[in-house]
Amino acid sequence: MDNALRFSLADFFFNDNPDVLKPPSDFEEWMSDSRIQACFSFFEQQLLSAPKTSTEILSNLDGKRHKFINLTSYNYLGLSTHPEVIAAAIEGLKQYGLGASGAPLLSGTLDLHVTFARMLAEFKQKEDCLLFSSGLGGNLGTMQGLLRKGDLLVMDEKCHKSLVDGGTLARVKMKFFEHNDPLHLNRILEQHKGIRTLLAIEGVYSMDGDLVKLPEIVDVCNQYPNVRIFIDEAHSTLMFGDNGRGVAEHFGLEDKIGISFGTLSKSFGGLGGFVCSNAKIIRYLKGYASPYNFSCAPSPPVIAGMIKALEVATRDSSLKDKLWDNTAYFKKNLKDMQLDTGGTESQVIPIIIGSSGELLFEMATAVQKRGLFLQPVDFPAVPAHSRRFRISVSSQLSKEEIDTACNIIEDEIAQRLP
Repeated sequence: MDNALRFSLADFFFNDNPDVLKPPSDFEEWMSDSRIQACFSFFEQQLLSAPKTSTEILSNLDGKRHKFINLTSYNYLGLSTHPEVIAAAIEGLKQYGLGASGAPLLSGTLDLHVTFARMLAEFKQKEDCLLFSSGLGGNLGTMQGLLRKGDLLVMDEKCHKSLVDGGTLARVKMKFFEHNDPLHLNRILEQHKGIRTLLAIEGVYSMDGDLVKLPEIVDVCNQYPNVRIFIDEAHSTLMFGDNGRGVAEHFGLEDKIGISFGTLSKSFGGLGGFVCSNAKIIRYLKGYASPYNFSCAPSPPVIAGMIKALEVATRDSSLKDKLWDNTAYFKKNLKDMQLDTGGTESQVIPIIIGSSGELLFEMATAVQKRGLFLQPVDFPAVPAHSRRFRISVSSQLSKEEIDTACNIIEDEIAQRLP
């Protein structure tokens, strides 16, 4: 395919092959192109150790094991490998076994699940909490469980796809407002007055690292009594707010949030998701959120570890303080290189390189060969004009690791930009 680099996954979504178990023929031709294979070689590389800041990877570039500085993991607070968390998970494994072996409503609810849900509800200052086996399932299931045909789901255009999929499954009307634009949001809500409406936003937007303009958005929603606010705090729980409850706490607006969602796979270092709200709607969701009542309950040792992770993260601010110290240090270095980091206000730092996919993957190859695990993010995951790398800062990064990473970024990214 001569023009393979002009296409992306967005071009092959619709499959006109008469055999449902075969992809589009032009997709196979595109994937077999050596340049496309080289691009995809960056993905699904095998980590051979825990997701620490220094890790070992079986590189797809040369098929060999290499040590890397890891700037890609969501293990923001290092809790995935914290000794107390691991010890708690081991004890949970010994007492409860590997899996819950049942759906929550029938036989999968253990006392661990009840304890952790109560802890999370108290932490988030809501009446009750529902645990999900995955973060994606939690977002999708909450939308599918809450909303019905005839309802309106309004989302920031940069919300996670799991929210969109949940709205699709619920068969609701969906409207997207321009990113962090309260005026556009107001126009949409004004056009749909009187319709039962859920507004979905994120605390930290995962590809840009900026915060939701929550005060302005709350001011808009206050004008419409039929609108309730859902916030996805996946990239902000345990990190924002004086007590780590997230961006809603950061802005002092927790009482304006009707339903708060979080994942356990990021700052908690585990796996799963949770949603906190009033007790009546949580009880209702238990009957209608399919990823909850038709999935096996979360793994007991993981929940045991997460109970300890919540305790460790909230008993003092040391992990959070170190994260923000590392983030500030990293941002200063990148600013000194005059790199475009967008409007990031968090530990998620994009390095925006522009519209050239070829340049993006040339840089990705160069940094990986230098021992830096920094993944490229291409269209359609981000707009075609703002292809990028995305740094996930960890509290576990040493200053020496950040300095080494920044030297590589300067040599292989900053100096290659036009």
